[in-house]
Amino acid sequence: KRLCVSPSKMASGFCSLRPTLSSLFSSHALAPTLRWRPSSLRISRALSAATVPISSSSSSFTWDDVVEIGREEYAPDNSSDLTGFLEKVDRCNRGSEKFAEFIPFVIEERVVGYIHKGFTEYLRDFRDIFTFSQNVCVGDHVTLNLMFEKPEDRTRAVADAIKILGDKGIIPGIRNELYPVKPSFNAPVYFSLERAAAPYFGIKGYGVHMNGYVERDGQKFLWIGKRSLAKSTYPGMLDHLVAGGLPHGISCGENLVKECEEEAGISKFIADRAIAVGAVSYMDIDHYCFKRDVLFCYDLELPEDFVPKNQDGEVESFKLIPVAEVANVIRKTSFFKANCSLVIIDFLFRHGYYLDSDLFSLFIAFVHHTRIIWLLRSVPTLEEWRLLIKDASVFFLSDNLSRQFRCLDEHAHTNQESPNEHSRDWADG
Repeated sequence: KRLCVSPSKMASGFCSLRPTLSSLFSSHALAPTLRWRPSSLRISRALSAATVPISSSSSSFTWDDVVEIGREEYAPDNSSDLTGFLEKVDRCNRGSEKFAEFIPFVIEERVVGYIHKGFTEYLRDFRDIFTFSQNVCVGDHVTLNLMFEKPEDRTRAVADAIKILGDKGIIPGIRNELYPVKPSFNAPVYFSLERAAAPYFGIKGYGVHMNGYVERDGQKFLWIGKRSLAKSTYPGMLDHLVAGGLPHGISCGENLVKECEEEAGISKFIADRAIAVGAVSYMDIDHYCFKRDVLFCYDLELPEDFVPKNQDGEVESFKLIPVAEVANVIRKTSFFKANCSLVIIDFLFRHGYYLDSDLFSLFIAFVHHTRIIWLLRSVPTLEEWRLLIKDASVFFLSDNLSRQFRCLDEHAHTNQESPNEHSRDWADG
């Protein structure tokens, strides 16, 4: 079925839960439907800890700085000290007010992305490839010349244009890595696009992020990586032990194993123990770029004596840090690559931190198997919700939050109805 969604309707729902949970799970009487913006829970800035800024283009901190900031006044049960986390959510969801500056990118009558009106002027130089059109469903939009009927033909044609735009510096950082272009995770691939160009076409991107942790004497530690200064994006910033985009032609499970080996020297034998725990999504507009990303999240408990060894030169160094101190670094600084903060915030909630906060209450009420961070300003498409949520029951609160949280984790790890309790491959559809 094809669905016509006008840009005005899309823009009006940008910062709210869409579609409503009731419409997603019609077989369950879910209530109430909640529409919420992160700003509605934002605590006064005067109460928040000061955030230490860092440029995304260079590194200006050391591991000593990370350790010092991490150890300062950690208070996990202080519900009034969540502003630093909300700031990180906001950082990944900028520019909603600029949505009207974009027009849909349509392939086979399906919206696959959004292109800034200013950037379309560059595309007009390639009129044999890109076509500008209008219809009742989506209004003004960009599509591809109908002569390109097959995915491989579209891929080649668009690649020619991207190469020229890359050579001119209009699209910087060409990686020679292809991303699939499709309206949702399970949809057919219409063509493949250079990864660096994906934000300029507003296509939905997917990735895998893994929390690698160690437990010692009842305390959890996270392995954190510091990105190489030679990286073209976010050089020198803190990152997950393992993370990577999902290229064309590889499953989530295969990609996770590949990234484990390349980024941290983790063998397939150990990587196969990683547990799929859900996803986070966000929409971020920055000038001509529109990032619409879904990150599939994994947890991997590592042996106590494990030491990561980077294999591809993209990580400068690693450090094992108590989870409590990692939380402090996220709250107080911008040392982490922005989307990594979201995945670690999810980890904090799932592993029992901030149990007494109002934010935890909201989080747990609408999250069960997949642990979607619904507080973000975007949600996956209907197809992705169905992919991610096998059991649509909602886990509401009672008086004992910590007991329920433990039950939730135990259920997620033992329930035979859950989507593949053994590995990561449930995300492959």
